[in-house]
Amino acid sequence: MLGAVASFTDALEENPAPRRLGDVRLRYEPGRLLGESLPPSFWRRQLPGFCLVLAALCTAGAVVGVLLGGDEAVASVPLGLGVVAVALVGFALQLEGQLGRRRFVLHFPTERLRLERLRWAPGATRAEWVPFDEVTSVDVVERAPGRYALVVAWRPGDKDSREETRREVLVEHIGAHEQEALLRVWRLLHNAFGLRGAGLAGA
Repeated sequence: MLGAVASFTDALEENPAPRRLGDVRLRYEPGRLLGESLPPSFWRRQLPGFCLVLAALCTAGAVVGVLLGGDEAVASVPLGLGVVAVALVGFALQLEGQLGRRRFVLHFPTERLRLERLRWAPGATRAEWVPFDEVTSVDVVERAPGRYALVVAWRPGDKDSREETRREVLVEHIGAHEQEALLRVWRLLHNAFGLRGAGLAGA
């Protein structure tokens, strides 16, 4: 097996992976291949906080409206502000969830895949190690016409285990113009995990 790993890494050095695919930058280092999604823009990172500020203002307005009281027409204003505040908090949480970056590392000497969910909050990053032998497929999933994602699936234990199959997105937002790079990366991952066959899946 070590000879197979050595020959694979030698082949990867001679024919390196693309530097970019979809929303991920790829980088090869001796013994491992790294892929990391691009960071969101500064303004996009500020949106959740901005929504929470607006929600706080709406909440304050609703409290003031309740304290002041008034007729039925005026009383409906605090209720409306409260509904808007709840909606803004929900939208902020949704935006915050979308800000998480992804990183994956193929560590060839140990034959393991490291999957990471990077968060902006300190200590919130989550990581998981997946042995190559547990990977069951690498699928190209069509998100929309001309838009694709690269998804890895694995079954904890081994490929014949009865455990539920798990999936994680490696690359998102792959355009139709990146077909050649997508095929190269897909083949690279298939060879690394020792898989066979095609991997085109539905959305």
